[in-house]
Amino acid sequence: MEKGKGPMGSASGRRWGVSFSDNSTSRDIPDPPGFSRASLEQDDSSLSRQKKDAESNWKSQKAWEVAQAPVKNLLMMGFMMWMAGSTVHLFSIGITFSALWQPISALQSVGKIFEPYRDSKVELLGPKLLFIAINLGGLALGVWKLNAMGLLPTHTSDWVSSLAPAQEVEYSGGGINLN
Repeated sequence: MEKGKGPMGSASGRRWGVSFSDNSTSRDIPDPPGFSRASLEQDDSSLSRQKKDAESNWKSQKAWEVAQAPVKNLLMMGFMMWMAGSTVHLFSIGITFSALWQPISALQSVGKIFEPYRDSKVELLGPKLLFIAINLGGLALGVWKLNAMGLLPTHTSDWVSSLAPAQEVEYSGGGINLN
């Protein structure tokens, strides 16, 4: 007796046995309701094209979402700077420099941020420009806060030490000669 075969001699003789050597086609079995063989027999190239188009659309949508993400950070940072006030103390300076550092570091890594969405069919110029514009707005918010705290040299009195002394135009003295 061969291993795996019972007294009947073949696997198909068993009640529970399955023979995988049956070459009958499934054409003689009717399709279930709602099933269409035409959808299975579609061109593989059209299916792959549809998948590539869907992936390109997804990448484009995600690129726009990444481009708009700094708006949330901008609003939160603006609220935190408003809560810190305009006086010069450790907390307000820390918040302000954080507001300056985050956009600068984001602007330095624009290429890395949008690298996963690079595709021949996905246009990344618009999302990148929006990302840059929002981060420049965050940088402007930080500079405005520095100015509000009086830490930017915007008045002439801030530059007095570098100005030349004024020339005397007149000399006046009292009624007594001081020679």
